Amino acid sequence: MAGLTLDAGALIAYERGNERVREILTVAYERGLVPTIPAIALAEVLRGDAKDARVARLLKACSIETVDDRLARAAGSLRRATPGSGTIDACIAVGVRRRRDALATSDPNDMRVLLGPDFTILAV
Repeated sequence: MAGLTLDAGALIAYERGNERVREILTVAYERGLVPTIPAIALAEVLRGDAKDARVARLLKACSIETVDDRLARAAGSLRRATPGSGTIDACIAVGVRRRRDALATSDPNDMRVLLGPDFTILAV
């Protein structure tokens, strides 16, 4: 895999101690990858309380992707071209497409529609 992106579902799975997402991260780190976490996914997951601790530790070993004007415009176009898709998923898909990353997600079907057949989707 070129890189690895974690969406909100993958972060929630990590927070809950899900073995599959831990295995995915282990392989990524063994390959020398620095996983990407979109800031927009963090907004869905973080609550500002003690339950954030596990994800907060993970953030130290990841890159955070911000939503800038360029990403927002591309996500808006992708969302418009993909009926039924959401803004957050479209933002995540744009970043994954740009980096050619694999995506760890709890929503592989919706993300497949946004990413197409050429991307690796790792269901958690």
